[in-house]
Amino acid sequence: MGALQGQEYSMAKWAIGLRLKKPDIRKVEAALEKGEILRTHVLRPTWHLVVAEDIRWMLKLSNRRMKQAYDSYWKNHGISEELYIRGHDVIVRALEGNRYLTRQEIGEELNRAGVVVGDDLVKYFLGRAEVDGVICNGVDNGNKRTYALLDERVPSMKELHKEEALVKLAIKYFRSHSPASLQDFIWWSGLSITEAKQAIRLIDSELITERIGERDWLIHESCARNVRAKRIVHLLPSYDEYLISYKDRSMVLAPEYYRKAFNTFGIFYPVILYNGKIIGNWNKSAKKKQFEIESSFFIPGINVDGAELDKAKERFRIFYNR
Repeated sequence: MGALQGQEYSMAKWAIGLRLKKPDIRKVEAALEKGEILRTHVLRPTWHLVVAEDIRWMLKLSNRRMKQAYDSYWKNHGISEELYIRGHDVIVRALEGNRYLTRQEIGEELNRAGVVVGDDLVKYFLGRAEVDGVICNGVDNGNKRTYALLDERVPSMKELHKEEALVKLAIKYFRSHSPASLQDFIWWSGLSITEAKQAIRLIDSELITERIGERDWLIHESCARNVRAKRIVHLLPSYDEYLISYKDRSMVLAPEYYRKAFNTFGIFYPVILYNGKIIGNWNKSAKKKQFEIESSFFIPGINVDGAELDKAKERFRIFYNR
């Protein structure tokens, strides 16, 4: 899939588990601990999960645009490039030798070194260092996230030319997100219009164009086959690719229900997928010593296969070994 949006860490793990033949959180957490899957800022200025072998070429492809986003924020908060460089050097020294430190611990290191910043700004120092390919996630310390040096976490790999990287990114997106439009690809990838069009041209022989309504949709050839649809229920995590990775979401979610799936501030909620359409919300029960899953539907009295809904809930419980 290339990347999974991952700011809600627990839900991001479920986004992987949902796509495994045998969902098991232990396998997902083992891959994160080993550094086979990384959680960092890439493509767009937000958290994503990517496999280690893709991280460097993805960062190189998106570095300039994401750096501009950070620079804009820093300018408004009076943070100079000189201050960032000082902070960068402190962060590198603090993490050298395969040390894994939390955001709070790194903030303390910065303050001790005279780079005095509040906790709200530490995350921007760290985000910029991620974009620059200096740091990524380390091994979790209990329920706390940590950071590590990317070069100590991931072995160096052969660099890709820009055209190679564009091809790789476009194939990953359309192979796992078809049908999608040019606008969808631009939104997901963070590429400029020119870059996105170039990427699509480079894999043109692998894409099929189909007119649906008033829009041209691109379908990767690997998806262009007859598939027997099954009426299966899925409990999609918040920020799941099925919804968030498209600029136009109306094919799977009626616009009148948008506010039930995400709000105007960019917060996405866990949703229920049935027969290809998003039809409701779900959440874990807040009751103590229980692991119940509550569900609600946008349309009262909608006909949903109760057995399939129970299977979806059980799959989620199995993933968390509950």
